[in-house]
Amino acid sequence: MTLAPVFRSKESTDFLRERGVVARMFPHLVAQREAMADLEAALTAVLGREYLHTSGGRPTVSDEEFLQDHFFLILFRAFFETLGARDRIDFYTQVNICIKGIITAADNLFDQEFKELIPLKLGSGKTFGSIMQLMSFERLLMHLGLQGARAGKFDIDQFQHFNRELLNRLAFIGGLEGSEEDGVTTTPKMTEMIDNVHRVRGGSLFSLAFAAPIEFEEDMDRWVAGEKALARLGTAFQIVDDLTDFEFDLHRRSHNLLCSAIMEHGTESERAKLKALKAAVLEAGEEWEASRDAIFGAGDIIDREFSVPALEVLKRARTEARLAFEEMAALGFWFDPADSDEVVHAIVGLEGVRRMELLVEKTRVQS
Repeated sequence: MTLAPVFRSKESTDFLRERGVVARMFPHLVAQREAMADLEAALTAVLGREYLHTSGGRPTVSDEEFLQDHFFLILFRAFFETLGARDRIDFYTQVNICIKGIITAADNLFDQEFKELIPLKLGSGKTFGSIMQLMSFERLLMHLGLQGARAGKFDIDQFQHFNRELLNRLAFIGGLEGSEEDGVTTTPKMTEMIDNVHRVRGGSLFSLAFAAPIEFEEDMDRWVAGEKALARLGTAFQIVDDLTDFEFDLHRRSHNLLCSAIMEHGTESERAKLKALKAAVLEAGEEWEASRDAIFGAGDIIDREFSVPALEVLKRARTEARLAFEEMAALGFWFDPADSDEVVHAIVGLEGVRRMELLVEKTRVQS
């Protein structure tokens, strides 16, 4: 998970709009737009104009699209306001944009993809483009630190300490990603997988948003509690991500909670099917996507073959999300924990909407 676009389900988006969630987040959406525009303007301080596309050549997205693309960062900002961030909240907003950019660029390199956040003009090389994205966000982060120190918001030594701790956090998360580069050979049980993988890949990822406030804010107990709650929410989102990325994770041979659920709670037939799928994807190699229909068949493979263990995965995600929003509510955050299930259902991109709809419908039938 890389804080990617979510809320592509119209039903879920409509529900959250009706519950007032979208309206409550709107001021932070506006602030997020402004922060991104300011950062884009600051690019000329770290890179020559000849390597930058002008913003005038890029389409303006609607508020709904912007909320979908940047939902997590907007949520972080709203929560920061609840926790008491005031004069530094805009700084934290921009810092977290840079952190997202660094993570996304690194993820591009791990997955050999190219998700662009900075409008760079570099030609067609995806690997080089990702490296330049990463370096640009690193330099923007240092630019923010120098600006903040000059403005008297904090001491430069404080910022340097934050920067060091941020890299430590990134190294911790990246260690897990690096350990999977050659593929995993074991499938831990679900609880072990959640504690050792999802609380790192999802929970610690969300905790990065607190790297700056933990350094600069004074009410430490309150901010530590907030970080814990948001980490739990990140864990829930990573669990859902495993349902969306099931096929891709089989190709990468990385940890996936649905595989754990199948091995721990599935039938002999389901375990045999999973083994056969792993072998077929491995044999297809880099051409697996071209052979997708032949390997996974028509329709949704999870709905057709693994719906019972998948519902166990969804249950774990719902539990984590409900506890997270309860912890956030205890700190004064306005989101109703009773709506947490709908958030879990909504946190998928386009490719996961139909899969989640099928699982949710099965949940409703069972209840």
